Amino acid sequence: MPVNARGHLVPGKLSPRREVPASIKKPEYVGKPAPTPHTTGDRYDQATVAKIRAASKLAARALELILGSAKPGMTTDDLDRIGHEFLVENGAYPSTLGYRGFPKSICTSLNEVVCHGIPDDTIMRDGDILNVDITAYIDGVHGDTNGSVIIGEGSQEAIDLVERTKEAMHRGIRAALPGREVSVIGRAIESYAKRFGYGVIRDFTGHGVGTSFHTGLIIPHYDAPEYSTVIETGMVFTIEPMITLGSHEWDMWEDGWTVTTKDKSLTAQFEHTIHITEDGPEILTEAK
Repeated sequence: MPVNARGHLVPGKLSPRREVPASIKKPEYVGKPAPTPHTTGDRYDQATVAKIRAASKLAARALELILGSAKPGMTTDDLDRIGHEFLVENGAYPSTLGYRGFPKSICTSLNEVVCHGIPDDTIMRDGDILNVDITAYIDGVHGDTNGSVIIGEGSQEAIDLVERTKEAMHRGIRAALPGREVSVIGRAIESYAKRFGYGVIRDFTGHGVGTSFHTGLIIPHYDAPEYSTVIETGMVFTIEPMITLGSHEWDMWEDGWTVTTKDKSLTAQFEHTIHITEDGPEILTEAK
């Protein structure tokens, strides 16, 4: 099992890249070192929002299936297969596959892995915290979501972290009202997390999403007044706090993707894609 002597994760073995039928349209960045820069802003007309809503719902259904399937003894690559096959069967391309060279169709982040974990032959164990990040690309747009669960029976400390991270995300969502600056989102998240002495990751943020996987818009999850973009109706972006039992500092594996907490403390994450309406935020990444 890919765990070192201190009980911390180490890289496992990757399976061959999963294929996508030629009939499914790929994002423009597949096969390129980087995507074409996004230049059309973060507000969308209702027709495009409808497409993003459909892609988001598909991603949410995939996430629900993956998290519901995760059991002790399975590998994270097993979950990648489940997510990949579901999206492909529904005519969607898994957005992470080939994004800046990422080799898999979902991200699987266990325990101290903050984000961007690569599915491999790592075996999930009872009590692990699993985060899965999945994005569906269909009809020219992306819908992005992630969620965390406890594998089998977890400690109360881990259960509380997962539940409170989800609540922190929803507090951030509720704060996202037209006319406010995006910094209010991070302020709402961090003020809640601080109640429990948790750390909030700063360098990996929410982002604009829609016709591009990442538009360049930054949504902070901590109190950062310097992010002053005004929230407007028609905007679509993600809110996806990563919260730890320790500090906000992090390390990265040699693969250039896998981010872990520097102190190797447990971490959890939740993410929704939202659409800003006159009445406030609409969550697009809901399965029903």
